[in-house]
Amino acid sequence: MKKKVAFYTLGCKLNFSETSTIARSFTDEGFDRVDFSEKADMYVINTCSVTDNADRKFKTIVKKAQKINPDAFVAAVGCYAQLKPEELADVDGVDLVLGATEKFKITDYINDLTKNDHGKVHSCEIADADFYVGSYAIGDRTRAFLKVQDGCDYKCTYCTIPLARGISRSDTLNNVLKNAADIAAQGIKEIVLTGVNIGDYGKGEFGNKKHEHTFLDLVEALDEVEGIHRLRISSIEPNLLKNETIEFVAQSKTFVPHFHLPLQSGSDSLLKLMKRRYMTNLYKERVSKIREVMPNCCIGVDVIVGFPGETEEHFLETYHFLNDLEISYLHVFTYSERDNTLAATMDGVVPIKVRNKRSKMLRGLSVKKKRAFYESQIGNKLTVLFEGENKEGYINGFTENYVKVKTPWNPELVNTLHQIKLTDIDKDGLVRFEFSKETIEV
Repeated sequence: MKKKVAFYTLGCKLNFSETSTIARSFTDEGFDRVDFSEKADMYVINTCSVTDNADRKFKTIVKKAQKINPDAFVAAVGCYAQLKPEELADVDGVDLVLGATEKFKITDYINDLTKNDHGKVHSCEIADADFYVGSYAIGDRTRAFLKVQDGCDYKCTYCTIPLARGISRSDTLNNVLKNAADIAAQGIKEIVLTGVNIGDYGKGEFGNKKHEHTFLDLVEALDEVEGIHRLRISSIEPNLLKNETIEFVAQSKTFVPHFHLPLQSGSDSLLKLMKRRYMTNLYKERVSKIREVMPNCCIGVDVIVGFPGETEEHFLETYHFLNDLEISYLHVFTYSERDNTLAATMDGVVPIKVRNKRSKMLRGLSVKKKRAFYESQIGNKLTVLFEGENKEGYINGFTENYVKVKTPWNPELVNTLHQIKLTDIDKDGLVRFEFSKETIEV
């Protein structure tokens, strides 16, 4: 009988794309992939270490795997595995820990799946993580995450990602286009571009720092790939999102009007402490430019609360800055100290209670911003791509500008695109609609 393997992914879209690539290597070796809730011979957990919560959740996931099958072989890969391999190896039930360069060769490290008394560690010096492995994830049938870049050369004082993933490096343009065409050939309607710092695309494309291509070159080339209905840009640094790219997306055939721009703080003094590469003026200019050429664009924002030195005045500066900006939603992160970061040694530690209070305030602001954005879209004719899950008798979908809509469940709608007109917001915050008369199913 074939051995069974199951996967669990913590963290970002990039991790999901890499899990898919790792899973395909197991399939090539004759394994059957099963859901993590099923009994398997091996469980692979792709870890994240952006927050304390991701660290703690790892132990919970290991326990879950052991409960399903106490004899299963458990492997940990990913960012946390690179940063703190010995800590993971000490977790009861973990048999193998692989770092940044080893994770893509995981099948080379597996013999007979006999459990170990203690987790075995294979992890490189992060300076050795200088080669690129392309990947893409197909989660449901409607959307795929396509990795185009890895690593980061930025030195933000709160972030461990450069320590976990190494220097900035990119896939070759030809390989990105090939992967995009492969995804389109599988009937998937939307591709989300992902990476650690995707605006840095081009750097390291040929194993060095020479820039053969830029992010704009990538976007222009992908727009010409046959069979792709939608392309979505995931998080991109505001200083790397150039006006030329914004203007191109505005008139593109396939790129949708949706940007996610990390801000982190609305206080210039805190941005300097964080070693971000822009000030609030530049951020405001980017948002204004997007609104100028794409009035209905969805704009998401990352923000951190409770960074060392953040006074009440700094926080209110951030709150008012965001309140005045024409944005659509926030992803709010409560600052947590990370080992080997400069921020962890800074004075002005913000009490946890205060961090949580500020986080709650910004989450409330996000709810208001999203509601206002949705209200501004009522009456607009848009295109929806329907998801594949029956949620309490309803099917959900997203418009090109990321408005989440709902209608009674109909399996025939799954993975189809339809012209719709938004009509009203339901009590759960999702948007109702009517099909346009000129609807053309794609």
